[in-house]
Amino acid sequence: MSAPTSPADLVILGGGSGGYAAALRAAELGLSVVLIEKDKVGGTCLHRGCIPTKALLHSGEIADQAREGEQFGVKTSLAGIDMDGVNAYKDGVISRLYKGLQGLIKSRKITYVEGEGRLVSPTAVSVNGETYEGRHVLLATGSYSRSIPGVELDGVRVIDSEQALGLDRVPTSAIILGGGVIGCEFASAWKSFGVDVTIIEGLKHLVPLEDESSSKLLERAFRRRKINFELGNLVSSVQNTENGVKVSLQNGKEFEAEIVLVAVGRGPVSQGLGYEEAGVAMDRGYVLVDEYCQTNVPTISAVGDLIPTLQLAHVGFGEGILVAERLAGLPVVPIDYAGVPRVTYSEPEVASVGLTEVQAREKYGDDVETLVYDLGGNGRSQILKTQGAVKLIRQKDGPVVGVHMVGSRVGELVAEAQLIFNWEALPDEVAALIHPHPTQSEAIGEAHLALAGKPLHAHS
Repeated sequence: MSAPTSPADLVILGGGSGGYAAALRAAELGLSVVLIEKDKVGGTCLHRGCIPTKALLHSGEIADQAREGEQFGVKTSLAGIDMDGVNAYKDGVISRLYKGLQGLIKSRKITYVEGEGRLVSPTAVSVNGETYEGRHVLLATGSYSRSIPGVELDGVRVIDSEQALGLDRVPTSAIILGGGVIGCEFASAWKSFGVDVTIIEGLKHLVPLEDESSSKLLERAFRRRKINFELGNLVSSVQNTENGVKVSLQNGKEFEAEIVLVAVGRGPVSQGLGYEEAGVAMDRGYVLVDEYCQTNVPTISAVGDLIPTLQLAHVGFGEGILVAERLAGLPVVPIDYAGVPRVTYSEPEVASVGLTEVQAREKYGDDVETLVYDLGGNGRSQILKTQGAVKLIRQKDGPVVGVHMVGSRVGELVAEAQLIFNWEALPDEVAALIHPHPTQSEAIGEAHLALAGKPLHAHS
């Protein structure tokens, strides 16, 4: 496809969550859009991240249910894990979503260009020998899996998360370097598949960005599931052995396993793409933007994992929509990143929105009140045989400023929690809302009843 002779309203470099959301919204608002993607529209999230990992986790949940059916009075047993079948299921989910997304791009009359693009001026991107001019350029080139200095990824014994999603077998044992979201999700799925798992995390807790109470509940649950973890210790070396890999820690401890998964986070894809040459301000590979996702170059914006905001697909969606609406002349409001829901889809799940207790005390001092509602008092959670809690953090005599949850399926509850935080609800206001029984959503209602001073199924 040859480049249009007249400039498009918006040229987007990168078709992942941020890029395609901007393309769809801009086209909807009547802007002419060119979307450039070197691989497949949908990016990491759809093809190598959120969607395939959640499919793996669901297969793991089915395996656990088959293994544990007897406790529900159902005689089941697990005959084994068919990784070809698991991968076919996972790839089928991706394929259906990918086809749907391609249809959306086509229906909005977006000019889609497949190829590796490069910023060649503040208003142009070059790809496949053609130059696409735009009144505005949006950078949305996403992120890559980081490694640890000195640790060589060989794609066989030492792998990253993308390679882990393509495994055609169930390893007997695995060491996971990194106890954040990606590490804990793989640990959970692999344990469900019968893998002997050990997590190595340099900080003192799993999911260290969450409230400490949530981290401790997840650690307790992982101990029950016999997922091993070593906290507060750094890796000194990773070496191949005759049968697998040996990981040595700085404290002298050593661990051996069939494979090692490096899950120490993701870094921005920005090198060699012409950003600095166009005058775009950068910091450690990230593109710097203002609260409206605009760079220091007036004709260039950036969104998603490329900028130093939360690395979440739904944040990319939100940022992409914000940029599209700003360019179309609509009034826009900056994103409050504290108000973005966060979910770790392990078993149990960890979900949160708003401030942690530490952050709340940094902001409000002693003017902070907390309440913990144990899921032991929630009927639906008892039916599901899940353990965990809902923790609320409020400004004294003020709104709820943090909601933190641990338990099976609590990720589905965080949508209500984000409304509570973002609309600055008072505990009394939430307590007045009647939640359906028996559901896990009642746990949010019960927690607010207790925080409002009128507990029902909770000890005062």
